[in-house]
Amino acid sequence: MASSLREIKEETGITNVSLYSSNTFDQFYSPIENYIYIAPVFVGFVNAEQDVNLNHEHSEYKWLSFHEAIEQATMPGNDEVLKFIEKHFVKTAPSEFLQVGK
Repeated sequence: MASSLREIKEETGITNVSLYSSNTFDQFYSPIENYIYIAPVFVGFVNAEQDVNLNHEHSEYKWLSFHEAIEQATMPGNDEVLKFIEKHFVKTAPSEFLQVGK
């Protein structure tokens, strides 16, 4: 999972992050290409005041509340993942067993 921390640094410049495995997955089926995409979901806690320096792969970012993120979720299921994260990582403290790269 050090690769997840490396990706955060490379794509955002953020180096001070507490990263957790959410113990859930994002998934969808592509009927056009006939495949199932499954990816682990990670949760990162960062200070919102931390400088963000996007790399060439990205043009913008925005800090959102859970409500705003759920409203803007475009893929079916993303809203459920966000609700899961809010319940298990914000409303309750995450298990230290799920922390990545301690």
